[in-house]
Amino acid sequence: MQTVILAAGRGTRMRPLTDRRPKPMLPVGDKPLVAHTVDAAIEAGATSLTIVVGFQADDVRTYFEEAHLPVPVEFAVQAEQRGTADAVRTAAAFLDSNEPFVVLNGDALYDVASLQTLYGEHAAVGSFRVSNPSSYGVLKIDDEFVSGVVEKPAEPPSDLINAGAYTFPAEAQSWLNVAESDRGELELTDVLTRTCDEYDVRGVAFERWLDVGRPWELLEANEWKLSELDPRIDGDVSPNAELNGPVVVEAGATVRSGVVIDGPVLIRRGASVGPNAYVRGHTVIGENAKVGHAVEVKNSVLMEGATVGHLAYVGDSILGRDVNFGAGTKVANLRHDGAPVRQMLRGELVSTGRRKYGVVVGDGVKTGINSSLNAGVRLPTDGTVNPGESVLYDRVDDGPATDDD
Repeated sequence: MQTVILAAGRGTRMRPLTDRRPKPMLPVGDKPLVAHTVDAAIEAGATSLTIVVGFQADDVRTYFEEAHLPVPVEFAVQAEQRGTADAVRTAAAFLDSNEPFVVLNGDALYDVASLQTLYGEHAAVGSFRVSNPSSYGVLKIDDEFVSGVVEKPAEPPSDLINAGAYTFPAEAQSWLNVAESDRGELELTDVLTRTCDEYDVRGVAFERWLDVGRPWELLEANEWKLSELDPRIDGDVSPNAELNGPVVVEAGATVRSGVVIDGPVLIRRGASVGPNAYVRGHTVIGENAKVGHAVEVKNSVLMEGATVGHLAYVGDSILGRDVNFGAGTKVANLRHDGAPVRQMLRGELVSTGRRKYGVVVGDGVKTGINSSLNAGVRLPTDGTVNPGESVLYDRVDDGPATDDD
């Protein structure tokens, strides 16, 4: 079935990680987030793909042009992010107007078995059961069919939320010229409501689903995909290193003497670990990244070119590209009272829901020796931390609130 993948948003809630890349291109395991969506769609039954791009569109286009996918791929450019219905309308020029189509969010992970069920329906919406539906768009269910969606209701009509996955009948392509919503966007949920009026719309409950909109959800996405890791050693591993559990060392990577790795851990090409380092948990050491002497890295993502040179600790954190942590840099990842760590987001402290959560560091950040970073802190792109400094509070300016996610 022809499929539209929405990947035009910048992802302001992911700042500073999205200052220089679109959110769908953030790394999850060994590929960008949106590539997992594309892979799941193809496995579920996509026969063609139209990827809607916007911010840093060339990043997305170049990746998939080099990926050699088994189905045709087109790119629709949404120059201004005016909402999901507008994004699909941008893609409509590439669709067969006589055929149904699937729409998927390019910043979400879906389990393939449930997605296959969605692809088998003529009109359907994906759902996911949560304990706090008031924070989401909630599906209204009449008998076995969906009758609509209510955004963030005080009294939810169900505990099934909209998972941002749809099968639309061909006729829905003529329903995309919707009115602006109260927040000034053209909403695909209005098209869903029209579809519910005209067709029997099935609700397909996903066994597993993750909307990746905030940095701690990027950690969760990596935890999901690394839990599926198939062990493989293609790089250079010292006979004096100890590897336990599922570990992948890609060709061109180096693991030196005295290193202990407790998987699931992915060490990408060109990366080096050790000597005498400890890497554990669901951790990705990105391409050409470096983990040096007596460094411990736990449940973290080090992006391309990041360096944690020696005598440092990084836990439950995300380090952007070309970050350099000076000797003795320590990350705190636990509150003394044991409560979930909070992070600043659009001017207010938001609970991550995680008891252990470290820092989010933008591209090019440099820390001085013996610096300390508090749990939940973000450091801005190209920011610096002085030697011996303790950073207790967030340093990223989110700017004005926006729904460009």
